[in-house]
Amino acid sequence: MAEAFAVTSSEFTKQVLESGDEPAACSGRRTLVLANHQSTADVPVLMAAWNPRSGVLSNLMWIMDRVFKFTNFGIVSVLHKDFFIQAGKAKRDQSLEELREHIHRYYIPLGRRFMVLFPEGGFLHKRREISQRFAEKNNLPKLEYVSLPRAGAMKVIMEEVGPRRDEGASTSKENSKKDNNYNQNSTNKMVVDTKSGDSIEWILDVTIAYPDRIPLHLQDIVCGIRPPCSTHLHYRLYPSNEVPSDTEGMTQWLYDRFIEKDKLLEEFYRTGQFPSGNSEIVRQVRQDNLRYLILHLFFIASTYLQYRILCEISNHLW
Repeated sequence: MAEAFAVTSSEFTKQVLESGDEPAACSGRRTLVLANHQSTADVPVLMAAWNPRSGVLSNLMWIMDRVFKFTNFGIVSVLHKDFFIQAGKAKRDQSLEELREHIHRYYIPLGRRFMVLFPEGGFLHKRREISQRFAEKNNLPKLEYVSLPRAGAMKVIMEEVGPRRDEGASTSKENSKKDNNYNQNSTNKMVVDTKSGDSIEWILDVTIAYPDRIPLHLQDIVCGIRPPCSTHLHYRLYPSNEVPSDTEGMTQWLYDRFIEKDKLLEEFYRTGQFPSGNSEIVRQVRQDNLRYLILHLFFIASTYLQYRILCEISNHLW
């Protein structure tokens, strides 16, 4: 899925620009990627940026909204063992438990290095008003360019593969209950995993910016109905052991990152660039032409195959 989406995104965007910390610093290390979420184009744009980086896309697990399961890359993504999270309060707890299970069933056994999460839990245009009402009620900053994130999925990830784990870290609901009973009668100590590569070592914070605050959408990329434009990715790297392990502390740490994102995006949309500094040199992502051609052919074949499958299903039903 990753490689296929990278083709259409790099074809549609005039150029993908990067600034901030160099992601190569976490190459080969387990890394949790946190990104703001504006539209269905966020995923393919990230894929386009990481496509030229060796060993990234093949070792990456996406945590995406279930809507992507029904795109022309849904089948590929299922085979790739990405995780489709279900939106909505009613299904939130169930979805988080499924994520916990998915980590142990696929992410760890397959030796994946990267995991991508969109903590806002939905697109900005759908979440902004709700986020601002929540912020007003809870004396939090009212954000304009991002929405306040949710820490549920990140907490599950850090509990299962983070650098600090509860002595009784659970991998299922049943084990969780046992651990809670145990911890009532003992001191809850944190265990630091010192085995390099076994746990998440880095948090890569990605801020995605589209020109004029108008995000691309998947239909724009697939159908080419908008003129090519430049997109900008700004990276910040944090050691994972900086993230507090308790729910309140982790939530506040995540809030702080998105408050920073809001300020970064305000500056970007005002000046056309992220705040300058020693590490803010803008780098253009350059695709490998042969790889680009192969992936482009794969994209066309994948789209045609799914179209034929849908036609066959339609013919049998009607």
